[in-house]
Amino acid sequence: MWITAKFIITLVALLHLYFLWLEMFAWTTRAKKVFKNFPENLFEPTKTLAANQGLYNGFLAAGLIWSLLIENHEWQFNVALFFLGCVAIAGIYGAITASKKIFTVQALPALIGIGLLLAQQMV
Repeated sequence: MWITAKFIITLVALLHLYFLWLEMFAWTTRAKKVFKNFPENLFEPTKTLAANQGLYNGFLAAGLIWSLLIENHEWQFNVALFFLGCVAIAGIYGAITASKKIFTVQALPALIGIGLLLAQQMV
């Protein structure tokens, strides 16, 4: 169970590294293909806002990666749970305010990771 939880944590971290890249470095190029419902004329004016959002996604990824490197099991569990919780809350908020798809892409993997971590603690 712990290996599966670490796999999900890694997956969520990689997703957030992708979001960082997309929002910080590819907002006016590749992001246009990803965010098809976003008006094309707004990509350039919102470049700075997207970069800021990408930076936050990078912090989430960094925290999740950090959790995988911690040797103390209790700290590893707590740090992973905290950052997965942050991702889940951000994903739920995004699904409510922006697009339902955000729940599936962002919140659901984090919630699965949380479930696996909690189930692993019960064993």
